[in-house]
Amino acid sequence: MSGLGGLNKSANGVVIGLVQLQLPVIETRADVTRQAAKIVSMVAKAKRGMSTMDLVVFPEYSLHGLSMDTRPEILCDLDGPEVASFRTACHANKIWGCFSIMERNPDGNPYNSGLIIDDTGAIKLYYRKLHPWVPVEPWEPGNIGIPVCDGPNGSKLSLIICHDGMFPEMAREAAYKGAEIMLRTAGYTAPIRHAWKVTNQSNAFCNLMATASVCMCGTDGTFNSMGEAMICDFDGTMLVEGSGIPDEIITAEVRPDLIREARNGWGVENNIYQFGHRGYVAVNGGAGDCPYSYMHDLVGGKYRLPWEDQVQVKDGTSCGFPVPNRTYGGAT
Repeated sequence: MSGLGGLNKSANGVVIGLVQLQLPVIETRADVTRQAAKIVSMVAKAKRGMSTMDLVVFPEYSLHGLSMDTRPEILCDLDGPEVASFRTACHANKIWGCFSIMERNPDGNPYNSGLIIDDTGAIKLYYRKLHPWVPVEPWEPGNIGIPVCDGPNGSKLSLIICHDGMFPEMAREAAYKGAEIMLRTAGYTAPIRHAWKVTNQSNAFCNLMATASVCMCGTDGTFNSMGEAMICDFDGTMLVEGSGIPDEIITAEVRPDLIREARNGWGVENNIYQFGHRGYVAVNGGAGDCPYSYMHDLVGGKYRLPWEDQVQVKDGTSCGFPVPNRTYGGAT
């Protein structure tokens, strides 16, 4: 049930709007300013169009487009005018919002960052993309983990970005920290269509949480983003799926109370619990060890695939980026 896309909001529901924003062409600072104004206008449109909406979500690259341009003059800052305008728009329209910026990084390449802003204009969640889409994207790998925040109507929210969602560990970490609704913003194009669908559904089912995911939409003359927003329920069922219409807002209601009920009450396929309590029918409390060698190796700094030496693409040179000359510094 999606409450007719959120038109019939229940007492415990959270109505989400996913904006399939038209893919922009961004070349100058003035272009960034104009695009920020369009996003602000779409926040107001979302609330006017559906007064029950609690949260409006904009795709990755909604402000900067898909050029992968790292020039300082088009980058943003958390205390800059674009973020300030998003905060004002959420406050003025009494709605939560999720936004994307390419964020200036004085110590290296820009961060691909996401923000969740509440209906008073306060930043409630700040995230840096952990897994840039290599070899295509030049962004600095994120270093602040996967945060979770309190959301509208008593919900718990998390945010991941695009390629992040291809790693099941990302959704599992979000759920492990308590997320009931995981947002996934993206700029994907049509070749990723099938993987986009199955990962959004599997991320929901494997963790008993709702997933709300949206791509950019339309063409910028070079790339065609696919739109195809979707909201999946905690059993993996797709509640609503968008098409390829630019600037369309796809809506549905999700029920965090039913997610909590399933997490508390399910025996069969309560995978987020059973992952850490293996075989509890046979063993009191289940086995709580870590039988996964890749986890131990990653923690120990020795993650290595059996076919590691045969991997051919290990930097961004195939997409026109120079070989980096510095190593990862970790959290700051």
